[in-house]
Amino acid sequence: MLDQVINWNNVYLQAIRVNGGAPGPIARTGAILHAAIFDAVNSIEKTYKPYLGIIPAAFGASKEAAAVYAAYTVLSSVSVYPNSKEKSQSFFDTELKKARKELENSGLSLQSIDDGKELGIAAAQAIIQNRQGDGFNNNTSYTPGSQPGDWRPTGSGDAVTPNWGKVKPFSPTPIKKFRPTRPAGFDSKQDLLASVEYAAQVNEVKRLGSANSSDRTQEQTDIALFWANDLDGTYKPPGQLYTITQILSKLRGLSFSENARLFALVGLALGDAAILAWDAKYDTNLDLWRPESAIQLADTDGNSGTTADPTWRPLSPNPDGTRFSPAFPAYISGHATFGATHSGILRNFFGTDNVTFTATSEDPAARGNNGIRITRTFNSFSSAALENGRSRVYLGVHYQWDADAAYVSGTQLADFVFENLLTPI
Repeated sequence: MLDQVINWNNVYLQAIRVNGGAPGPIARTGAILHAAIFDAVNSIEKTYKPYLGIIPAAFGASKEAAAVYAAYTVLSSVSVYPNSKEKSQSFFDTELKKARKELENSGLSLQSIDDGKELGIAAAQAIIQNRQGDGFNNNTSYTPGSQPGDWRPTGSGDAVTPNWGKVKPFSPTPIKKFRPTRPAGFDSKQDLLASVEYAAQVNEVKRLGSANSSDRTQEQTDIALFWANDLDGTYKPPGQLYTITQILSKLRGLSFSENARLFALVGLALGDAAILAWDAKYDTNLDLWRPESAIQLADTDGNSGTTADPTWRPLSPNPDGTRFSPAFPAYISGHATFGATHSGILRNFFGTDNVTFTATSEDPAARGNNGIRITRTFNSFSSAALENGRSRVYLGVHYQWDADAAYVSGTQLADFVFENLLTPI
């Protein structure tokens, strides 16, 4: 029988491609989706502590049907996927019909399927209700700063989801528990910008992340583009990590029930990783400017170790060949936070960091000279996460300390999630 956890993860990934959007809302949807699937399946098996609770289930209810209807109900909810009615509802309806046919052809009785349906809908409604008022639709305006070091728009639009750090976490602790330390330990932005550490960070990305860098190697360019997936039409950074989760699931031969728990742990952790990263980006007094601004306006930073280049642009490409920096502050890196958190969940789940796997990318620029999509092979989860963070320097959109701090905070978050959620009974 088709694994309905992976099947509906693929439905979700396609919805990301169609709807686009910012990383935070994408991660929130994934967390709700996979937590609902887990609670539905676990209400039958009762093997792990539930995310919200064990839901009464009829004897013989199909756990596969429960997963299908939990997923469909979540993705069809406008409080989870606001654009579903406009862009994706007919797609979700078609996928439900296909999944229902798959269940019926597998030999399950109609009663078993319908009992699973009732359970799945109940599990989805429970978590949708739980997330009401979580702050995901907070539209409080954000005013960029104008002083040296302050983030300001870089041509890719106004500040994106500036209130996401205030969203209610999925794990049972304040997200500020994992907030990173200040870059290089400087409390004052003025002292930070005047430091030798700051000059070193800026000059490295200036050299390696430029659109026309002569120092960046071909492999470094490949790494930058492989991990990017910033553009609408791709599965975005959370989607790339879910795809890696699928790759690992197949590589290790996980069962449907094991997938229900793994994807829920990944989803809940990535949901909180977005909140963690955006808290650091917007909810301190740092709101650090992107390298693009730092390099172009280096004559205003008070640092003799930096030199302004008003023509500098990052490697990060739009389809039309223009260059852009994402529309939110630099510190910390969202990519690196997602990657470290994902790596930590996989390490905990599989009981080792040392697993060899080959990952894929959907970024349209991540192709070799032969036109074939680039793949990357890793011998550990942590090495993939560290490369993910480093890639943002090569892309010209982050400093290395954005990635380093994100790796520490994301790893701490992953360990907390694994130790406190969906644990064995």
